[in-house]
This record gives sequence, structure tokens and C-alpha cells, in this order.
Amino acid sequence: MSRFVDRVVLHVSAGDGGNGCVSVHREKFKPLGGPDGGNGGRGGDVVLAVDAGVHTLLDFHYRPHARAAGGRQGQGGNRHGAAGDDLELPVPDGTVVVGTDGEVLADLTGAGTRFVVARGGRGGLGNAALASKSRKAPGFALLGEPGDAGDVVLELKSVADVGLVGFPSAGKSSLVSVLSAARPEIADYPFTTLVPNLGVVTAGETVFTVADVPGLIPGASQGKGLGLEFLRHVERCAVLVHVVDCATFDPGRDPLSDIDAIEHELAAYEPSLGQDLAARPRLVVLNKIDVPDARELAEMVRPELAARGLAVHGVSTASTEGLRELRFALGEAVQEYRAAQPPPEPARVVLRPAAVDDSGFSVEADPELPGGFVVRGDRPERWVRQTHFDNAEAVGYLGDRLARLGVEEALADAGAQPGSPVTIAGTTFDWEPSTPAGVAAVQLGQRGSDSRLDHDVRTGAAQRKSARRDRRGRGADGGDAEPG
Repeated sequence: MSRFVDRVVLHVSAGDGGNGCVSVHREKFKPLGGPDGGNGGRGGDVVLAVDAGVHTLLDFHYRPHARAAGGRQGQGGNRHGAAGDDLELPVPDGTVVVGTDGEVLADLTGAGTRFVVARGGRGGLGNAALASKSRKAPGFALLGEPGDAGDVVLELKSVADVGLVGFPSAGKSSLVSVLSAARPEIADYPFTTLVPNLGVVTAGETVFTVADVPGLIPGASQGKGLGLEFLRHVERCAVLVHVVDCATFDPGRDPLSDIDAIEHELAAYEPSLGQDLAARPRLVVLNKIDVPDARELAEMVRPELAARGLAVHGVSTASTEGLRELRFALGEAVQEYRAAQPPPEPARVVLRPAAVDDSGFSVEADPELPGGFVVRGDRPERWVRQTHFDNAEAVGYLGDRLARLGVEEALADAGAQPGSPVTIAGTTFDWEPSTPAGVAAVQLGQRGSDSRLDHDVRTGAAQRKSARRDRRGRGADGGDAEPG
């Protein structure tokens, strides 16, 4: 038996970037071939794409985990790793992507619309890309950056021009079945319709869609009955149609009270897309007038409904009375709504350059470590994630990058002392001021080592800091270029 699923939680993981390669060119009669390690490949993205052939989120209900391929590692001979393939997930038209905090991330409407829900990580640089005048043969490479990972909520909100609203068993499914070729389930008990049913209707040259959504009861805006499962599917409708059962035998119910109850629930509902339902055009369909008592009741309430400014149509799905007039009235209302909408704006690329004085990071006191500090920012956090901490030269290179960015000075201005714990991207260091490679040439021993990390060298931290200020005053800059 097929199922209709209109809300799922999707766990997405983009591909990790490939690691850079550490390699030195070796060839006969060329003892100083130089570094030739290639860069790692980019990780694949997780992409949601609207597919006209998909009508439910059922696939994600059974397979809620989606992971893209990772990038390949770089190789020697300046061979870069291959990029990971993107993972494209087809979703139905009208899918809304919501973050775990309730924020709407994307509203996917229109075939072919795409949204990158998780971006793949950058590939790490190989040692060929890290070579410089002061570091001619780096003994390290950068690690690939992890891809984005997290949870998103997918909600399907039907893309229909006309939404039929009403109490259970009011005849909404029967109305869709006679207006279009749709064949929803029809029975004589409440809540027969548990999922939205879409039908395509033609009225002259106007073609529009009608949605038969689950029945509504008082309190639905607070989740009673099918509650939000119903209201979610009327947010996009251009016209709302009250389908009223004029032949009901339930005590205390009449067409006017039914309409008032439904209007109260529509007004109490807060659409996540920010579209006000109160401003949508309304029509009233007084159903089952083939029953004599129902026809009499419909004639009694028609003047009062007309006084409210509502267009009223008496119909019978059993005898098809009034359906032709209703079909063309709906087509006219939909056409007017479409004409009143502003033309879609062409897609524009908005560039927001960073401020001139924006350092790209911030230094804050660590609330969990007394006397500690936390550095936040895209670049320092990415650099830490790409560092191989088992390689002393890679750690020294990270210190150089952070110092050139201004992190060291910012920590000193914030009151950090030598030995203060500093946390970046979840990694905690004992901060020691050091001379960046951009000021003094790096004195390396074996490949993969950095003499600045020796304890004996660290004892001259104050002298090195003073020398750095003097050299900056003279405008000296002999460091390697910033790759990222």
C-alpha cells in the first residue's frame, strides 16, 4: 500500500576534502627535484533538486541519511586528487527546507530548482603549493576540510491554486473527483482523507489545480485532529473554497457556524512562509443540494453569506448540478489572483564585501576555562581543522598563519599571558608568543620539524617579540605567501 509522507527529518553529510600530499620529486641526476605533492580534491555537495516526477517525501522516510562522496587524496608528481561527486536528491515541488531551529532555509518551487543543503569540504594543499622562499621543501601538507553535516526538516506544502477547506465528510473528495480526473478515497465516515489529493481542472483556457486536504475541526491550529497536517497544505493556495455539508445531521452545526469555525482556525494559524491566509479570496460551496432539506437550507443561508461578500455556489456532486458554473468561477478567481501577483524578479547575485577593518575573527574570554580565550572565525577555524598536529612543521606553519592574521596581537590585547589556554575550532592550545615566519626566516632541521617548537628557543619569546616590532618598523617581510 502506498503512503504519502509530507514531513521528514533528513540527516545530511557532505563529502570531506581530500588530504594534500607530501612528496619530493625524485629523478636520476636531479637530486634537488623539489616538492611535487598534489592538492586534495573537494568533497561532494548534498543538493536538493525539484523533480516534477516526485510527489512525496516517502523515499526520505525510509532512507533518512544522505552522504556525498569525499575528495581523493593528492599524489606525487603534482597530481591533484579527484573531487567527490555531488549527491543530488530529487524532492517534490513545494518542498520547504527548515533548520533544526525552525528557520526556513529554502522554499523549493518550480521544476529544476536546486538548493545546496550541505557543502563539501575543501581539499588540503599539497607541499608543492606550500613551498616558498623560506620553506623550499615543506615536509607537511594540509588536511582536507570536513564537509558540512547536520539535520534539516523537509516539509511538503502542496502547490495548488485552489484549496478546499471544510469539516470532515463535507464532500471535498467527491468534489475533486467530479471536477478533475483525480480519484481520491471516498467513504461515509470522518477523516477518510488523510493525505492531500491534487486534481487538475480545465475551465475554458484556464488550467489550475485543486487540492483536497484533510478535514478540519475546531482547535486544528493547536494540533487537534489532523491539525497542522491539514493547514500546511493551504499556505500556497491562491483561492480558498469553503465546502459546507448542508445535509449534515450533527446537532449544533449549520453552514454559518461551520464557516466561522474554519475561519477562526485559519486566522489562528501562523504560516512558516509568512503568507497571510486572511487575504486570500474565498468562495463558498453549499454541497449536497440534491437532498431537499439541504437545498432548502442552502437557500436560507445564501443571502447572509452574500452579505458577507462571499460568492456562493450550490452544487451536488451526485447529480453534477452547479459544477460547470463553479468550475468557471474558480478559473476566473485563479486568473485574477495570478494577474495581481508581481512579475518574478530575475535572479541577482548580491556581493557583500567585508569591511576594510574587518579582521575576520574575534577573541573572547572562554566561559569554561578560567583565564582562557576562544578564537572564532572562518579562517582560523578552517586552518586548525586542516592541520596535522603530529607534524611539528605543520604546527609551526599554523602558528605563522595565525600570527600573520593578527590573532597573536589580538590575544595579547585581550590580556592573554604565555601559557593561557586558547581554543580554536574545539582544539585547545597553551599559547606561547612566537616569531612568525613572515618576519624571520624559518630555521628548519629535518623535514617535518620546526626548531621554534623547542623549549630552549621559546625562552627568548620576549626578545623575539621585540625583534618582530623592530623589523615591522623597517618594513621587512620575508615570509611565505598566504595560500588560503
